[in-house]
Amino acid sequence: MVIPKRVALFNRVVTNRITGHVAGRLPGFGIVLHRGRRSGHPYRTPINVFRGGDGYVAALTYGTDTDWVKNVLAAGGCELEVRRQRVRLTDPRVVHDETRSAMPPGVRQLLGMLGVTDFLYLAIAPPEPARP
Repeated sequence: MVIPKRVALFNRVVTNRITGHVAGRLPGFGIVLHRGRRSGHPYRTPINVFRGGDGYVAALTYGTDTDWVKNVLAAGGCELEVRRQRVRLTDPRVVHDETRSAMPPGVRQLLGMLGVTDFLYLAIAPPEPARP
């Protein structure tokens, strides 16, 4: 059971506008910066995200079929505002994990109650070479 579509719509219209102002500063949250696949329009989407391995792992609380996930996959990456810093991310991949192993304790149990089993793994991009 992932969060129902009508709750997702409410969150996109109301909650995201409110949390978007603080999500880049709170632990367990971040703002994914991505562009529309067709429109090229820039978007800022608050997400649940945690540091993991060589990058970050986002809990896909609305499933894999959301526009922001499709945009990041199509672009091959995105930027993430997290803890007041901007990080370039690459190599996105969706992972189905019923154990929620990449999530911290507590969050793992909450996501379990919501039925969240899909995650987006993103690697930190290597630094860009300095320009002469």
